[in-house]
Order: sequence, then C-alpha cells, then structure tokens
Amino acid sequence: MSQNPNRDQFKPEDHPNDHFILTTVVGSYAKPKWLNRAKEQYEDPDSKFDEDDWQEAKDDASRLITDEHERAGLDVVVDGEMRRTEMVEFFAHRIEGYEFNGPVKVWGHNYFDKPSVVSEVEYDESWLVDEYEFTAEVSDAPVKVPITGPYTLANWSFNEAYDDDEALAYDLADLVNEEIEKLVDAGARYIQIDEPALATTPDDHAIVGECLERIADNIPEDVRIGLHVCYGDYSRIYPEILDYPVEEFDLELCNGDYDQLDVFTDDEFTKDLALGVVDAHVAEVESVEEIKRNIRKGLEVVPPERLIVSPDCGLKLLPREVAYEKMVNLVKATREIEAELDAGEIDVPAAEPTAQADD
Repeated sequence: MSQNPNRDQFKPEDHPNDHFILTTVVGSYAKPKWLNRAKEQYEDPDSKFDEDDWQEAKDDASRLITDEHERAGLDVVVDGEMRRTEMVEFFAHRIEGYEFNGPVKVWGHNYFDKPSVVSEVEYDESWLVDEYEFTAEVSDAPVKVPITGPYTLANWSFNEAYDDDEALAYDLADLVNEEIEKLVDAGARYIQIDEPALATTPDDHAIVGECLERIADNIPEDVRIGLHVCYGDYSRIYPEILDYPVEEFDLELCNGDYDQLDVFTDDEFTKDLALGVVDAHVAEVESVEEIKRNIRKGLEVVPPERLIVSPDCGLKLLPREVAYEKMVNLVKATREIEAELDAGEIDVPAAEPTAQADD
C-alpha cells in the first residue's frame, strides 16, 4: 500500500484499519450561547466582567469545542475558532497598517466590519501562537491551524496604501510566512490557508501562487500546508493550482452535489484532496451511507492514501448538535470505507495509475 508520510504523521497509533483516510474539520464552529453573552458583558462598560473573566470564558469555550471534536473521533482537530471574530477582521486587528472605520453592508441585514489598509502592513506580534499552544495542550489529537490567506486579506479590504491589491497581497504573504515560522517553532505541523476569494475572481490564480511561494518559503517539509477554497468556479483555477507549493487542496463540492467533480478528473489531480463530504450550509444530518457515497466520489479523483475528508466549510452557522452529529457520521463513514478498502470491496479508479507507478 502506498504511503503518504506528510499526511500519515497524523494517523493515530491505535487506528483500526490498514487504510487511513484522515478526518478533520475546516475551522469555524458555532460558539456556545454563553460565550456570546460573556462577550456582551465584557464589552459593557457598566459590567464587572473584566479581562481575566473574558479570557477564562474563551479558554473554556476552546476546551469545550476541542473536546467535542475529539469525542466525534476526528483525527485532526481545531478549537472551532472560539477566540476569533470574522475571518478578515480578526487578522486585520493584529496587523500593523490596518484600521477600521465602521461596518459595511454585505447583503440583506448582514454587515461586515471591512478594514482599510492605510499604511504599509507590518508584523507586530504573533496572531495565533497562544491559540495553538492552548489547543494543543488540552487536546490528545493533532491540531490544525487555519489562517486567512493574504489574497483574501487584501481582496476583502479597502486598499488605501498600495498601488494595487497584488502588491498588498505579497506583503501580507510575507507576514503569514513569519507567523507560520512562529507556529512551527511552537510545534504546529498542519497549517491551512483559507482563500475564499480565489475561485470567485478569474485570472488571479497566479497572484495566489506567488503568495503561497512566499508563505511556504523555508517551512520544513514535515509541516503540512493545505489550501481551502470554498465555493466558486473551480475551472477558473484548475489545473493551474497544481503548481502551488501545498500538500492538499480542501474543496467545497458537497454543497454543489459534486457537479464540478469532473473539473478535477480531466487533468490528473496530483496533490492530496481534502474533500467536503457533508454540507456546512444544511441543518440536516447526512446519513452514514450518504457520506460513504460522497467519500467514494473522492476516490474517483485520488487514491485513498491521498484523500482527506471534512465538512465542506466551517460549521459556525449550524446548531452545535447538528454540527456534532455530522462529524460523528463523517468519522463513522470514513472508518467503514477504510474497512471496505482493506477487504478489497471497493474499486478505486484513481488508484490504478498509482499502483502502476509503484511496480
């Protein structure tokens, strides 16, 4: 059986099957209602709920969700981003050169606190090391660290300081590289770059590619770097993205009923595929059998040793009990698929070229 050392370092010692398909989540998760109430208390000038109380509340929420991921049986966990706000806003508050001037209407009654870049961006202090170290300490499973990518950080901000978003994105990529180096020093071995803006903007895959070259510069080979690209027209960026210096692509295909799967079979998919097998936008729990059918879709693209399964996207918009049941079924389905692969009960079209290459 072919091996994948970069991925297999996350295989549990007591894994029940010979085959291993890594299970994880994309990142965000619904915050406990009491954490939102604690934040209101913390932001109330008349409240006695102070900085220490707020820190304790965030610690408790991170511990709770990390444990929930472990109880579901996931191989790699995150803390559900309990300490974070919106995916651009959180990082913009931590990068010198950004400022905020108030919320901008996005759609309907939804608002986004869109930041402005008013001067050259600079790295000040670590963004995520404390978050990672806490999660790693309370977890028995390996921990993945999601980071909003530089292209999205540039694209979803007002640019008032740079000639164009490309130059801004490259400077931001250098900062992300600096942060990853600190995370690696702290023990992190699995980094996920989130670029939701990528598949929605034609012809900018080259900019993202250069950003990723900067991000991956001098990062050790045993550190796994993945790229999460949710929604959009993947034909705009494939197969060009295969040249990116990442180990895996995490793609949102379940929500579209795998209509775009053939995009990735026309040209051989030479990286690892992190496939969304449950829909993060639907508050109905997929059955184990349904998820198994979805996992088999992934086996049409890559062999088992290059497959990772996860939800389509972050689960923060779903009720917690629904998100948990989706994860439980996702893990159960994956372990059953592995057992069926061990027994030779599944024909894997994508495995044939790999088998020939091994001979």
